[in-house]
Amino acid sequence: MTDTILYRREGHVGRLTINVPERHNSLGREQLLAMQEHLYAVAADRQVRVLILTGAGEKTFCAGASLQELGSGEIGADCFRATTAQLVGLAIPTVCALNGNVFGAGVELALSCDFRLGVEGSRMRVPAAAIGICYPSSGVQRLVQALGVNVARRMLLAAEEFDARAMLEIGFLDYLVLPGKFTDSTDELAHKIGGLAPLAVRSMKNILGQVLNASVDEEQVRELVDICARSEDFREGLAAQREKRQPRFSGA
Repeated sequence: MTDTILYRREGHVGRLTINVPERHNSLGREQLLAMQEHLYAVAADRQVRVLILTGAGEKTFCAGASLQELGSGEIGADCFRATTAQLVGLAIPTVCALNGNVFGAGVELALSCDFRLGVEGSRMRVPAAAIGICYPSSGVQRLVQALGVNVARRMLLAAEEFDARAMLEIGFLDYLVLPGKFTDSTDELAHKIGGLAPLAVRSMKNILGQVLNASVDEEQVRELVDICARSEDFREGLAAQREKRQPRFSGA
């Protein structure tokens, strides 16, 4: 498998890294297919409770799709849509750790994660209108759903650039840290989420997705609530509260 996309698991935390810093971590067909392969493996690994998505280097998280491959027709919207759909569809929480600037389709990639942590001094821009690219409906929907139509207009129709503070203010970033605290803050967030009750976290992520898509299956929701109520994790959580200790959840 290509080394332009790296994956490793440490305990309950998986880490997927875009490793093309010399090209500002832009994504071509090779990278997108490799990401899909890793995401399939993550989905099948019950030991992974949270996934970190990040980029190599200190300048750019992701510059978006490779313009060279877009221009040649080597990649299109379908390949990228399949990748983001896999990321969104993961049952576990995902943290996008933006190690630097983010542009174009990299913005949609970040918005496909549940949480986004960025660094001071970074920038964001979707330059589609400046290049002559029309964003596909799936990408537009993700921007509108996550940030609202007014912000989506600023990003798509005006190709506006946002600094790190603005990224936090519009809700693109959930957390903003100094570059020197980036690694520790990312690991701390991932381990905090990974230490929570897996069944409850997965169930509530499932329900949140249904709510966002405006199609809540009430029967399934009741089943998820009942499974959690009867779980070993719930009993362990209650015991830990009584004994004033950290819970040791098994995911059962």
